Amino acid sequence: MKRDMEQWVENMLRAENKKTMPILSFPGTQFIGVTVDAMVRDGALQAKCMEAIADRYDTAASLSLMDLSVEAEAFGSPVKYAENEVPTVLASIIKDAQDAEILQIPAVGCGRTGEYLKAIEYASHTITDRPIFAGVIGPFSLAGRLIDMTEIMMQCYDEPEIVKIVLDKATEFIIKYIEAFKEKGANGIVMAEPAAGLLSPSLMAEFSNPYVRKIRDAVETKNFLFIYHNCGNTIPLIEEIVSLGVRVLHLGNAVQLQDALEKIPEHIVVMGNISPAEQFRQGSPESMTKAVDALFASCGRYKNFVISSGCDIPPASPIGNIDAYFRAVEAHR
Repeated sequence: MKRDMEQWVENMLRAENKKTMPILSFPGTQFIGVTVDAMVRDGALQAKCMEAIADRYDTAASLSLMDLSVEAEAFGSPVKYAENEVPTVLASIIKDAQDAEILQIPAVGCGRTGEYLKAIEYASHTITDRPIFAGVIGPFSLAGRLIDMTEIMMQCYDEPEIVKIVLDKATEFIIKYIEAFKEKGANGIVMAEPAAGLLSPSLMAEFSNPYVRKIRDAVETKNFLFIYHNCGNTIPLIEEIVSLGVRVLHLGNAVQLQDALEKIPEHIVVMGNISPAEQFRQGSPESMTKAVDALFASCGRYKNFVISSGCDIPPASPIGNIDAYFRAVEAHR
């Protein structure tokens, strides 16, 4: 369903009682009675999961799975699967400059990317009361999985040309992948670029931002929104992140969100940052209520604040904790 996403952002900024938008997808397996392993391989199950979450919770938007192994697997990375855990990349496939040069850009739809596209296509026909966002990985985070995170951090200094070859190819694929999501009915994407949180401001300006900007410039339109997610220590990087020009930022619980809000212009929506691990997964309804109350106490006066999870909510998070989150948020609305 086509939407004016520029107006959606403006409405979010102006609203007195803003709806929440947690990165909530994998716990939906508990609603539809399937394993994580089954769902990450089946777009129809993913859409069913999104529908179940949308039926239960009044969110600002519906999000597809935030699975940061999908794009790397399409490039050829080995991936570990487990019954009820999010898939993870097992090993790097880029060892040297030759590997970077011969790396083939995969066709959109190969591997499990086709199932993730199918999920958006199906969900776009059944979830019509709110925007639908697809999840994609950011360019530096993808390159880090292809090269290995420890290696890429060293190569930024020692062999930057290798990193940039891989970044160019990652960026080309991500653009095509996002365009495919757009064709399937997505109203926008949430790009997860957490590995950039490990960089200094100068390295971020060289190895992440130019590629993120290229992707955003290629895909964002009046009817298609680009949301930037970084769950690293973003406070030293705020100036670089703001320079991307995105309208919506999603920040993690590695930072005090109030510190970020003080540095970010009011026309940018800032979402975050209840801890997925400490509260959604390991907390209790009582601790969740206290965490939500505390975040509203510190950030509620900022008109561009939208409460959310700090990152992707783990699959096995107790439904009671998630319900408590929504009850506590609603009490503040």
